[in-house]
Amino acid sequence: MSSQIDHLLNESRRFSPSPEFAAQAIGTAELYDEAKADREAFWARQANELITWDKSFTEVLDWSNPPFAKWFADGTLNVAYNCLDRHVEAGNGDRVALLFEGEPGDSRAVTYAELTDLVKRAANVLEGLGVTKGDRVALYLPMIPEAVAAMLACARIGAIHSVVFGGFSADSLRSRLDDAGAKLVITADGGYRKGKVSALKPAVDMALADRNGEGEQATVEHVLVIRRGENEVEWTEGRDLWWHEEVEAASPDHTAQGFEAETPLFVLYTSGTTGKPKGILHTSGGYLTQAAFTNRVVHDIHPETDVYWCTADIGWITGHSYVTYGPLANGATQVLYEGTPETPHPGRWWEIVQKYGVTVLYTAPTAIRSFMKQGRQIPQEFDLSSIRLLGSVGEPINPEAWVWYRDVIGGGHAPIVDTWWQTETGAIMISPLPGVTELTPGSAQNPIPGIEVSIVDEKGEEVEDGNGGLLVVTSPWPSMLRGIWGDPDRYVDTYWRMFADKGYYFAGDGARKDEDGDIWLLGRVDDVMNVSGHRLSTAEIESALVGNEAVAEAAVVGASDETTGQAVVAFVIIKENYLRAHKADGLAQNLRLWVGEQIGPIARPRDIYIVGELPKTRSGKIMRRLLRDVAEGREVGDTTTLADTAVMSVISKQVK
Repeated sequence: MSSQIDHLLNESRRFSPSPEFAAQAIGTAELYDEAKADREAFWARQANELITWDKSFTEVLDWSNPPFAKWFADGTLNVAYNCLDRHVEAGNGDRVALLFEGEPGDSRAVTYAELTDLVKRAANVLEGLGVTKGDRVALYLPMIPEAVAAMLACARIGAIHSVVFGGFSADSLRSRLDDAGAKLVITADGGYRKGKVSALKPAVDMALADRNGEGEQATVEHVLVIRRGENEVEWTEGRDLWWHEEVEAASPDHTAQGFEAETPLFVLYTSGTTGKPKGILHTSGGYLTQAAFTNRVVHDIHPETDVYWCTADIGWITGHSYVTYGPLANGATQVLYEGTPETPHPGRWWEIVQKYGVTVLYTAPTAIRSFMKQGRQIPQEFDLSSIRLLGSVGEPINPEAWVWYRDVIGGGHAPIVDTWWQTETGAIMISPLPGVTELTPGSAQNPIPGIEVSIVDEKGEEVEDGNGGLLVVTSPWPSMLRGIWGDPDRYVDTYWRMFADKGYYFAGDGARKDEDGDIWLLGRVDDVMNVSGHRLSTAEIESALVGNEAVAEAAVVGASDETTGQAVVAFVIIKENYLRAHKADGLAQNLRLWVGEQIGPIARPRDIYIVGELPKTRSGKIMRRLLRDVAEGREVGDTTTLADTAVMSVISKQVK
């Protein structure tokens, strides 16, 4: 099958950074020239300027055993020291690190000095429980300051943390604990979600229960429990310990030791996997360098003045790189919010922006489209004038959502950095630089300085401008994954086998280059449809649908069709303000015709179903696999990773 992906949408709007923004921007055009002249020297400079090394490195990149890279391998550093102690030592201990906002409305400001003290005590607790360098510690927590502290305490002593999203089931937790061979679990009695306390400790107990009735036990020796939700919890004497009791009794003195740059930092299991979990392994020096660099130049972080807010949970890679490691390495002040966007009211996020004067907001297109569904009147009730930069992450953002985000949330002036990267890449790979790039709505545009990517056909040959194909990374990068935990063969097969002769990393995503050479993400190659011999991207048809004034959000799948091979089937959510003003009669047919006008008859959906919600994971990704089951009349598959498992039964009834 040809890897060429047909491109049928055009976007001609352009937005240049204001002279005022460009004048103060940290990321400059010269970075591209510097990286192009000598890529390794460029990354060496970033590592030396952004990171404090215990022992300086002499070799930048060791690529002698591809695809197993080593960056800055003979240098030593302590990741937690870089995120905490050095800021205190520089006289910035009173700067606020975390502005915590709990869903019930409780809040607290944690300074760098206070967070450093907490992490030192927690590191002493972990060492007292026998945790040493290389041991795995599982974190199953809500979005509270102690969660960030727990990650950094592991990093401080060289232990490997594995954060499991607090909404995953006991079975999902168990499989990850077993695969990592975790020695310790840090959890909480509960966390607040959608106005209720969501229990966490019972899932840990279930995950650690006798496996087969014959006394088989997990590798976990202790469970540290943070008091958050005032939940009653069952207690296993000798195993379970209260975090606050242990931490308060611990010494506040702890010296950070330098570890080799390739020391494993964390294992993060990718969501939506089937069979054996896939633990993505990241190490220390290269990862921290690229996380700090991208947070600095893409999010344009000025630590003295910015209030930064990345809305991701620490259970996802975005919460690792752009809540914990990147911003804290840069000494930033950031918002940490525990709850959901609509609790206790739909304007909750904008209330927080107003309260703290958020200047940089980084969130997912799914969230943006859900706000579009509710209507602009909700954010317009709040003062959002502090926002100067917006970011998008997680999946392609369609042009209409991009423009709405800029106009309604960004006051018609804030640049938007539309970023592409993955759990595997560790940090941002493709993104505009907000003070340099002329922005095109819906396009991630260019690889960041120091990153080399290409769009190729199935033979690995680069496609010409104006064409689509497979997105590959053509050179190693500092924050790249170092393997799949315990399974090096699977690592090679999954990411490097397809273009082994060229040494390309294949991301699994489709993309195209427009006539200007800018990159447009087209979604997972698995989501590309073959309609009458044309390979169509679900992302482009979804973008056309959301371009209609009635539509807030859309998901498109390809369903088997005897005539065309695959047919386009769309599931759409209608804006609430549109439904208040119009009748929905005939809307599905009108939308079919609309897509035909916007793209062409070949892309016109065979079926359009108007639904109230779409099936999403807790990180906001739409699970098109489940919609494909419905469209083809099959029984719906595994729904355990959905944020709301009831959604699919509602959609199935609507379709029938």
